[in-house]
Amino acid sequence: MKSFKTTATALVFAALAACGPSATTEAPEAAPALTAADARAFLQEAEAKLEATAEYAARAAWLAANFINVDSQFVEARAIQEYTLLSVQYAEEAARFDQLDLDADTRRKLNRLKQDLSFPAPADAELAGELAEIGSELQATYGKGQYCNTERCYSLQDMTKILATSRDPELLKELWAGWRTVSPPMREKYQRQVEIANAGARQLGYDNLSVMWRSKYDMEADAFAADIDAQWNKVKPLYDALHCHVRAKLSDHYGDDVVPDSGKIPAHLLGNMWAQQWGNLYDLVKPEGSEQSYDLTALIEQHAMSELDMVKIAEAFFTSLGFKPLPETFWQRSLFTKPRDREVVCHASAWNLDNQDDLRIKMCIEKTAEDFQTVHHELGHNFYQRAYKDQPYLYKGSANDGFHEALGDTISLSVTPSYLVQLGLLKEEPPASEDLGYLMNMALEKIAFLPFGLLVDKWRWQVFNGELAPENYNQGWWDLREKYQGIAAPVARTEAHFDPGAKFHIPGNTPYMRYFLAFIQQFQFHQSVCATAGYEGPLHRCSIYNSTAAGDKLQAMMELGASRPWPEAMEALTGQPLLDASAIIDYFQPLKTWLDEQNKDRQCGW
Repeated sequence: MKSFKTTATALVFAALAACGPSATTEAPEAAPALTAADARAFLQEAEAKLEATAEYAARAAWLAANFINVDSQFVEARAIQEYTLLSVQYAEEAARFDQLDLDADTRRKLNRLKQDLSFPAPADAELAGELAEIGSELQATYGKGQYCNTERCYSLQDMTKILATSRDPELLKELWAGWRTVSPPMREKYQRQVEIANAGARQLGYDNLSVMWRSKYDMEADAFAADIDAQWNKVKPLYDALHCHVRAKLSDHYGDDVVPDSGKIPAHLLGNMWAQQWGNLYDLVKPEGSEQSYDLTALIEQHAMSELDMVKIAEAFFTSLGFKPLPETFWQRSLFTKPRDREVVCHASAWNLDNQDDLRIKMCIEKTAEDFQTVHHELGHNFYQRAYKDQPYLYKGSANDGFHEALGDTISLSVTPSYLVQLGLLKEEPPASEDLGYLMNMALEKIAFLPFGLLVDKWRWQVFNGELAPENYNQGWWDLREKYQGIAAPVARTEAHFDPGAKFHIPGNTPYMRYFLAFIQQFQFHQSVCATAGYEGPLHRCSIYNSTAAGDKLQAMMELGASRPWPEAMEALTGQPLLDASAIIDYFQPLKTWLDEQNKDRQCGW
């Protein structure tokens, strides 16, 4: 691989290589000691090279997503490989400065270089190659996964749709178990991957991967874990109440022999392959008499709104807050609808290809309520990307890995009936009697997700630090799922299985705590900007549309990028530096009151 070392580093290595035995002592000459100036020079080169390589990789990825063919995939793979290898190299070199006394900015950049890697390779070509090969094999195994019975073969997409819509418990059980036949072959490879990456983490100065992953959050690793637990404990009573109501309604529908009215909920009946979000159960658990009097999808159709109109409306949301309009290139280069002449990746995403003003979204927009909200969310990413464009390369990102998603969702939380009234889509806000249905829908997506968002990385932390031995991988997974989610596997699970591998983020090595953080932070952000906008009603009815005061607060936080510890970015937006889940309790208080009333004669808990 091509080496991109700093001049200072190269001189040190050159001196070491050139030194022969001294004429008088026969001892090798000592290498020049590294200095703070060397660290700054190293960072200057690393940022310049990484930024240039990142732009090339981003443009290759854009082509591969928008012009799917063997050539574009080849170019993308090569470009990403180049960037990844460069990142690994600079992360390893950054560790050489660990013992120097450096200013806070230099130390922060060096730490970000090291912590950017999820599974770091050791400085050993053979082990690095093995780690890369395992990662590729795990993702390929997941990507090719399917389940076949005597009648047909099911892709994950097929099974996901059936779990979302079917109420046949035996079919749901079969498909739930069938998908999990994909992951047992991953087990030994995953164990070996952890062994190698733990060695890489130690070379970067961390005890293990668990410490490395938990050290990304501007506090001691154990303190971060304790803070996460504290936030979960604030939300748990609301989750417990939702769990109790959902279990009772499932028992009513399926009968006590399928869903007992106490204990854990069978995982295959929650409308989702991983039981991570329960929105597909709304028709079974909704409050009576709380149906919405309007249908946003129908309103979009009635107003003859085009896909481009939806994006224009979302941009106008941001300009109403005082943000500058998107550049003309955004409209020229984005993908808004699925082309007729080629296949594209339709999954919605927001891009900044040059880390400056080449902002784009890629999305096959459907004229639906869901995509109306998604467009607002994606533009949230774009405006955030532009806000920190003047930061150094290593600070071009969100304050922590939850902030970006939280910002996009904060904007989506403002897509309320009052906003639709201001747009002229509705004549007046619906009565408060409809709020319970709206809040139930939100809770099934947001509150149901929180324990799953927490436990995925809790399992990995235990694996990485050796607390969970390989022979107990599956038992440890289900211990956490039962403890936090109150769900149970519908069929017996043993150590012959590897159920964690049936969730993409495990074989894909994607940290998951960012999603838990985002689901907490978005409500904290929403509460703060609503207060700044002068809103005084129920939090779930607030929209910050047309509030330049709220926009100024958002801009101040977004411009910081990752340049400061995330508590400072939190304080810039909310006035206090701490993560605080109490805003969720405020948002869902009417639903919690209703759930408690429904549950008063039920045996809750598990």
